[in-house]
Amino acid sequence: QVQLVESGGGLVQPGGSLRLSCAASGFSFRYYAMSWYRQAPGKERELVAFITSVGGSTNYADSVKGRFTISRDNAKKTVYLQMNSLKHEDTAVYYCNVQGNGKEYWGQGTQVTVSS
Repeated sequence: QVQLVESGGGLVQPGGSLRLSCAASGFSFRYYAMSWYRQAPGKERELVAFITSVGGSTNYADSVKGRFTISRDNAKKTVYLQMNSLKHEDTAVYYCNVQGNGKEYWGQGTQVTVSS
């Protein structure tokens, strides 16, 4: 079965950095685009970053452009989210996502808290 396991969240000061990882299993990872979403308290879940399966083209929410970088390692079946220059408003639970064959799968999420 499809499994997505996020890790790397934590507490960081404003201006700091974190790298999130999402380890995938149960599907042919290299053939699927992958996404990172986040959900802050009281807000809807929003798309943060997206990376295609082939070529690794990326797209980002305007709020994170220039600060966040999504990447993937197909050999390790892992997608990453490098987050730099973190702001208070980046505080949220971050989720890994894959869609295919009419279905959608989510990881359990990892908490990122930006606070001094």
